[in-house]
Amino acid sequence: MARRASNVDTNQGEVVAALRKAGASVQMLHAVGMGCPDIIVGHRGVNTLMEIKDGSKPPSARKTTTWQDTWHAEWRGQVCIVKSPTEALNAIGLAPKRGTIS
Repeated sequence: MARRASNVDTNQGEVVAALRKAGASVQMLHAVGMGCPDIIVGHRGVNTLMEIKDGSKPPSARKTTTWQDTWHAEWRGQVCIVKSPTEALNAIGLAPKRGTIS
């Protein structure tokens, strides 16, 4: 299979900044392509794979691609889809302080 170029959602920088501000380490994976999630987050000894979708877009524009669907279905570990900094923080077990992150 040929590697498919990845698109970066417009909110990826905001999500990554919120995670790093909370003390998590973040490694970009979006360039791997072929359905691989956008980032891996390390926090409190746990790695979390995250696919970032832009929550400000309509649901039809937030759908996962066929590549992503296949990758997620075949992966034998954890992967989550987040649409905002708040969802990303919740995915690693952190609840943001009220009014600090959208």
